[in-house]
Amino acid sequence: MSNDFLDIIKKQRKLKKTKRFDGTLIEYLELLRKDPDVVKLAHKRLCDSIELFGIHAMDTTDSRNHKIFGGDNIKIYDYFDSDFFGMESIIAKIMRYLKSASLKGEESRQVLLLMGPVGAGKSALTEHIKSALEHANTEYYHIKDCPIREEPLHLIPRSLRAEFETLLNVSIEGDLCPICRHKLINEFDGKYEDMPVIGSTFSQRGRRGISSVPPMDANSQDVSTLIGSEDISKLDLYPEDDPRVLSLNGAFNIGNRGIVEFVEIFKNEIEFLHVILTATQEKRVPSPGKNDMIYFDGILLSHCNEAEWNRFRSQHTNEAILDRIIKINVPYVLELNQEIKIYEKMLGRSDFDVHIAPHTLKIASMFSVMSRLKASQKCDLLVKMKIYNGEDVLEKGRVKKIDIKDLRDEARDEGMSGISTRFITKAIDNAITDTEKSMITPVSVLESLIRQVKEQLIDEEFQKHCLEILQKTVREEYLKILETEIAKAFITAYEEQAQSLFDTYLDNAEAFTTRAKMKDRITKEEREPDELFLRSIEEQIGIVGSSREGFRGDVTAYMFYKMRRGEKVCYKSYEPLKEAIEQYLITSVKDMARIVTKSKTRDDDQQKRYGDMVQTMIDEYGYSEDSAEEILTFASNNLWRDS
Repeated sequence: MSNDFLDIIKKQRKLKKTKRFDGTLIEYLELLRKDPDVVKLAHKRLCDSIELFGIHAMDTTDSRNHKIFGGDNIKIYDYFDSDFFGMESIIAKIMRYLKSASLKGEESRQVLLLMGPVGAGKSALTEHIKSALEHANTEYYHIKDCPIREEPLHLIPRSLRAEFETLLNVSIEGDLCPICRHKLINEFDGKYEDMPVIGSTFSQRGRRGISSVPPMDANSQDVSTLIGSEDISKLDLYPEDDPRVLSLNGAFNIGNRGIVEFVEIFKNEIEFLHVILTATQEKRVPSPGKNDMIYFDGILLSHCNEAEWNRFRSQHTNEAILDRIIKINVPYVLELNQEIKIYEKMLGRSDFDVHIAPHTLKIASMFSVMSRLKASQKCDLLVKMKIYNGEDVLEKGRVKKIDIKDLRDEARDEGMSGISTRFITKAIDNAITDTEKSMITPVSVLESLIRQVKEQLIDEEFQKHCLEILQKTVREEYLKILETEIAKAFITAYEEQAQSLFDTYLDNAEAFTTRAKMKDRITKEEREPDELFLRSIEEQIGIVGSSREGFRGDVTAYMFYKMRRGEKVCYKSYEPLKEAIEQYLITSVKDMARIVTKSKTRDDDQQKRYGDMVQTMIDEYGYSEDSAEEILTFASNNLWRDS
């Protein structure tokens, strides 16, 4: 077996033996002559590293494209696509910042600040951005043994830079650090063309081009954390202004040419942040001791919570730093389907091995999303959640016309407060650990959420609001979902029956709208459209009286529009008609489903129907036997109480 281990080790070592560039400045210049794109400033390098993974436009047939984003040209960056959900607008703003900064706009001299509530994904997004430099594995070049790994072109004297820029088709920016300048003069006798240059890659663990500054209290803050220090042991050998006493191992030194992250930036005292002033606008940071300032080329990436941001900006003495910040809000996700994906991802990364019944994560996500929404006079929270999710909301058989942009304009800071993803995750985890049957259902998660709200939320008014959402809005919506699902499971060949009803309705509605006769499919005799049948479908969604004619015209026109575009037409094509057909089928079996579900002593026929229903729930909808039984028990105690 040990040979297997050795084979793996040898294979990995072969892959790692990528020969890195190792030469002199002259050889580096020849490399630039062939490929000027090798020279990149930090923002350009990060932008290219992210785009290297791929970019594609959101599919125009994706309902989110026109319902959520209004048909805007939304770009999807593959590097973020599989890890971050419902954050397309935030990522677009980050990439806009990087692109502008990569073109040396004002953004290249600004701090990028991600601001949002706890658990909104700021830290995860920051870590992912930093990792792009490592994942891209692109080689960059620097002066050998330089503590800040600076660009070799800094060796070119200023008097010759214009000529070299023309020859190489590059722009030279920055100056030598004190250590490399001392080395050039004293070890290479000023012959900069002989200075060694090597290739390297970025690594946070290896402290190459990526550094992080954690928040510190006033007693432990030391600017040397940012700019390095003087090596006390060498002060006996050299004077204070000698570069050889410098130990350039601060965050700005390590993060040069890459990224410097400030974790919870405004938890630090303002004096600690003064280095940012020169690092942004002048692109220079102080050196320890008595040496000149050091050129800095890096991205300053930071994040904070809203309370800290408001406190910091309220102090007029902080104006200088505030003027150097580009703030991007990172609110909680407000799209239900995207919120569900977050919990699917988090559970997929855990070691939990349980059956998750259908709608379980949806119920938890409904609560989290609605807790983040602001009240509107245009609709209630449930309807607002559905509109934000790109769903068509029906009212009297018609799609309710509420513009998503109007709702957003009403509450521009929506998503900056509410229940966090961590809160929901803990409730799901608790439900999993409490189960004895290796499963969780909407019922058990609802109970876990209610318990956690009562125990963990301190604000009494917000606690009351959350309990109302859980115990009333979410519970009632789940009962509607459950009623429909049980009825569907009870109906044999549900899809076929629904499609048959749709075809019959469309034939009759078309004949009614065009004032034509219908031909009987069997007898071939002509007859009038079946008015009783049309009404029996329409009444399911409140279409009565004079509104019938308009509804039938709308259905017919919409279906012909779909067919002209070559799109598939089925009973699900038009949401109001789909709901009417489903309600028609549900109503037709509702009484029997109620009897079979609630009955404690079933006859042979009822037992067979019940068994078939359970099997359909398992085969078609993804329940386990235990979760189906639990859900049906819940249904028997909570559905059809008036029957």
